[in-house]
Amino acid sequence: MGDIREPLRELTECGLPQALEVMGERWSFMILRASFNGLHHFEEFLSELGIARNILSNRLAKLVEHGILKRDPCPDDRRKIEYRLTEKGFDLLPAMVALRQWGQKYGAEVIENPVLVDERDRLPIGPTSILSHDGRILGPADLYLVERGDLGVRADGSKATPGKGLETGSVVDIASAKSRSAA
Repeated sequence: MGDIREPLRELTECGLPQALEVMGERWSFMILRASFNGLHHFEEFLSELGIARNILSNRLAKLVEHGILKRDPCPDDRRKIEYRLTEKGFDLLPAMVALRQWGQKYGAEVIENPVLVDERDRLPIGPTSILSHDGRILGPADLYLVERGDLGVRADGSKATPGKGLETGSVVDIASAKSRSAA
């Protein structure tokens, strides 16, 4: 990944240790998956996940503390609490899908049912990929670490200008993108 290495002992210079501090254990991910599946109430999480009450309470509190879920009183019974995903929580969806796909690919033989599809065509979603700023699919050889002050400076010294990135719902020709990244 280039001539520079991340400071691996330094926990504040990278988002991964911070993310793992919040999400780095199974039940947090299972609660998040349940939230993406429309669960909102403590008792729903408890019965659907089969999690111990004290662990659920602890994990929900941590997810709320870190702004992934928010606590709201139920509109019909203000004594009850709903747990709702925040924008920060919704931003974890690509990571959840990537982990799910990785588990399906390398885990025990799992026949996915129900299948995760795109809403419009109802066909299975494609593999989660790392995309460049302009939508090219990147592989491990395409990734490089640079100092913040060197952003956009190519290896030959020329300056790159950001192109228009992809928007939600943009169509990417996977075959063309893979061949462009291989070239």
